[in-house]
Amino acid sequence: MIRPMMTRRHLLAAAAAAALPLPAKAHMDAPEDWVLPEEYAPQAVRFRDEQEVGAIIVDPDFFELYWITAPRRGLMFTVGVGRGDLYESGRFILGAKKEWPSWTPTDDMIARNPDQYAQYADGMPGGEGNPLGARALYLFDDVGNDTFLRIHGTPEPWTIRTAVSNGCVRLVNDHIVALYDAVEIGVPVVLLPKVEQA
Repeated sequence: MIRPMMTRRHLLAAAAAAALPLPAKAHMDAPEDWVLPEEYAPQAVRFRDEQEVGAIIVDPDFFELYWITAPRRGLMFTVGVGRGDLYESGRFILGAKKEWPSWTPTDDMIARNPDQYAQYADGMPGGEGNPLGARALYLFDDVGNDTFLRIHGTPEPWTIRTAVSNGCVRLVNDHIVALYDAVEIGVPVVLLPKVEQA
């Protein structure tokens, strides 16, 4: 099991230089000069302490997601996270996975910004312009209820390594496809708290 009191210094001992060859594809609305920085490529990492194989851990302060591949090894992905107090920390279960998922804004999202979200109250079909991108991992609570938190792709890859979302964790589409193919339903997901808000 992942220890709930785990801190950043316990989590990561050192990052290795190896990286997956996963280029990001440009979206049609991307700034013309935007290119995914090389340092955002997935990187192999080592952990000081043993972790639960298969688990996912998100560190919002460093915009990093770790997928545990062996007790002391994993892959680190660069992510975007929820802005301000919309980011929700906690322990979750990966309850579902969907390819090119449809998206419906939550009632809270519509209340916060009706001009932007009310038009999608009945949902948006999956596709390249969908905010969830190419794949989505659905986070459930420990009794099997959908939390409406997601780890997903994005049609706006230039927002990676920022805190701009409505609470979800986002990856470049190529990276979420790789993670989606690798992870299994039922694994634990830990969203660490934001230290800056503690």
